[in-house]
Amino acid sequence: MQVQTAQSQSVSESPVSQIEAVEVEISVVLGRSVLPMSQLLRMGRGAVIPLDASEHDEVWILANNHPVARGEIEIREDRIAITVTRAADVYDFMAGAA
Repeated sequence: MQVQTAQSQSVSESPVSQIEAVEVEISVVLGRSVLPMSQLLRMGRGAVIPLDASEHDEVWILANNHPVARGEIEIREDRIAITVTRAADVYDFMAGAA
C-alpha cells in the first residue's frame, strides 16, 4: 500500500514543483589573479589580492561553476547587486578574457 502512495505522489507532482526543488549555486567572478603558491601561503587575514579587472568591468555570473551570463555591479543603498547584461560566452571564460 505504501508503494502505491509513493508512486501516486511522484506522478501527481507538477514539473514546476520539481524544478523548484533543484538547488543552483550562483557565483559572481569579479576578476582573476595569478599568484605563486609561496606568495599565497604567506597571505594572512586582510590580505589584498590584485585582480585583472577594474571597477567598471563586467563580471561573470556562474551557475554551478558554469558561466551563464555577464553582468554589472550596482550598489543599492547598503547592498551590492548584479544586473545581468548579456549571455556568457563559455569560450571567453575558459580563455580568461574579461
